[in-house]
Amino acid sequence: MSAFSRRSLLGVPLVAYLWARSALARAQSIAAPANTDWRSYAGDLANTRYSPLAQINADNFNDLEVAWRFKPDAFGSRPEFNLQSTPLVIKGVMYTTVGTRRDVVALDAATGELLWMHRLDEGARADAAPRKLSGRGLAYWTDGAEERILYVTPGYRLVALNARTGLAIAGFGEDGIVDLKQNDDQEIGPLNDDIGLHATPCVAKDVVIVGAAHSVGNAPKHHHNVAGYVRGFDVRTGQRLWIFHTIPRKGEFGYDTWLDGTDQIGNAGVWAQISADEELNLAYLPVELPTGDFNGGFRRGAGLFGESIVAVDLHTGVRRWHFQTVHHGLWDYDIPCAPILCDIPVGGKMVKALAQPTKQSFLYVLDRTTGKPIWPIRERPVPKGDVPGEWYSPTQPFPSKPPAYDVQGITENDLIDFTPALRAEALELVKNYRMGPLFTPASVWSADGTWGTLTAPNATGGANWPGGSYDPESHILYIYSKTEADVDSAAQNKNPQRSDFDYVNTRGNPPPGEKPVARGAFRPGVLQVQGLPLMKPPYGRITAIDLSKGEIAWQIAHGETPDEVRNHPALKGLKLPRTGRPGLLGTLATKTLVICGEAGFFTTPTGKRGAMLRAYDKATGAEKGAVFLPAPQTGSPMTYMLGGVQYIVLAIGGGSYSAELVAFRLPKA
Repeated sequence: MSAFSRRSLLGVPLVAYLWARSALARAQSIAAPANTDWRSYAGDLANTRYSPLAQINADNFNDLEVAWRFKPDAFGSRPEFNLQSTPLVIKGVMYTTVGTRRDVVALDAATGELLWMHRLDEGARADAAPRKLSGRGLAYWTDGAEERILYVTPGYRLVALNARTGLAIAGFGEDGIVDLKQNDDQEIGPLNDDIGLHATPCVAKDVVIVGAAHSVGNAPKHHHNVAGYVRGFDVRTGQRLWIFHTIPRKGEFGYDTWLDGTDQIGNAGVWAQISADEELNLAYLPVELPTGDFNGGFRRGAGLFGESIVAVDLHTGVRRWHFQTVHHGLWDYDIPCAPILCDIPVGGKMVKALAQPTKQSFLYVLDRTTGKPIWPIRERPVPKGDVPGEWYSPTQPFPSKPPAYDVQGITENDLIDFTPALRAEALELVKNYRMGPLFTPASVWSADGTWGTLTAPNATGGANWPGGSYDPESHILYIYSKTEADVDSAAQNKNPQRSDFDYVNTRGNPPPGEKPVARGAFRPGVLQVQGLPLMKPPYGRITAIDLSKGEIAWQIAHGETPDEVRNHPALKGLKLPRTGRPGLLGTLATKTLVICGEAGFFTTPTGKRGAMLRAYDKATGAEKGAVFLPAPQTGSPMTYMLGGVQYIVLAIGGGSYSAELVAFRLPKA
């Protein structure tokens, strides 16, 4: 090779070429974002569901394409249609629970290929469980050398797996399993006793915190059901470190709020996700109702710690503070999701805060160090009911800020008003019921009188288990909620085999065994006007709440207008705005967007039937893009960066479309 050839390539001096190549490598190193994991159910222990990633943005969201999909039909005895899991991604591997047996799988996060799977066949124990199917996911722990995956089975066992192999950790519990029906300060039978869990464990520092859930329903079989105590376990050994009695025992704090003692009361579990602040060494427990959800005749008094946020020491379980959001609840307004931990500017200084979404559509904002409200929360008188033997709290706590993010209570102004005729029919329908503000209690069902009390939000919210998301830069919290009417009616229970409660909630229907009745065109418990929802839209909405001010920044209808509304003959010729639609949905906040899929199917202009994954501008709520989903969202979206590519993954399913994980990315260059 000549001297010239050694000093140049294609006419470019060699020194210049090497410098340019080095500069390009440096530029690519700067431009290529680092891999970004999603390490817990809601992204972090603060449950913010936030990621600063911005490769997917308003300019390119419509360009998203399916990167891969994973359909777990073969995991379990039959396909699942309601996969609620939010997967984790750590070091390029995705972990999630799937299928009717709640198997654990590890997938290649770039391709969706199966790496390993773990199955624990629990037989009759799983068949008898109150919380079946795949659950909401799992948890991850590492000390920098060892990595573990932890989850709770349908049969209420805590399992620890090697994250690299999927094999059980021999030194954890017994062969990798802690039986959660043991060592719980109460006797729990292996099969028939009513306790389980859908949520993921919370792993903070070296402690695994596990809550409890029970059967759902309007008429619990026993008022002395299993108690939903919360426990902390050593993440390495599975040894129980502490237990918190969500129903206090005699001599414990809160016992005096139960006028008849606590020996014959159950439930009060933590079925939602749990948040933790490792710096403050606190875990935050969102506690549900004691038995029963709609009748408190066996639990007179305010009843701590029902429907309370309880902060406990991470390593001892000792209560540090509590705040009760509903006294002696009668509406099934148990706290459904994890508190969101956020540092917000208040009065010129940053405050360690906690924002708790609720079914009743209040956001309770507290100092997470002390439990004191950031803005005043005042006790206000509420209506008293007339159910025999019931005890009624004279007041309930009402936040002064922020405003409620959905309709509370039902008035004539909340009824359908598309046309005068529909409005008139709605006014006739509600004459059969009692109406009132939030916390109006159930009325006794009567064939000749009232069929019950109209309520909004209903027993599933408002907001529910998916919770919200929070942007730490703008201090704005995003929450999906739904607007649906329901009926609370107390009917005398004439079947002690069904329930030992004297009165049970029949949701506007006659007591079991009595024949249905009708008044003209109206039937008990049917809250529709010619097949249309009783209440006016939006039926589903996303609200942005500015926590620096305690104000609503914007609110939009979320979800395309259902086909049965859009094509209804009574609405022919009307130009309807997007109505939104009800569901159980979680949002994802990124650097510039709020992302959320839809609940329910609709028919697109091209004739395809499915749903949309929509993106909104975080600051204004303006829609910036939408991509097609073959089925509605069932699990909240999450995002991660891998190999320079941002992915968005969510679970979908419903109708005849079995559950599926779908991953989106931008087209390859």
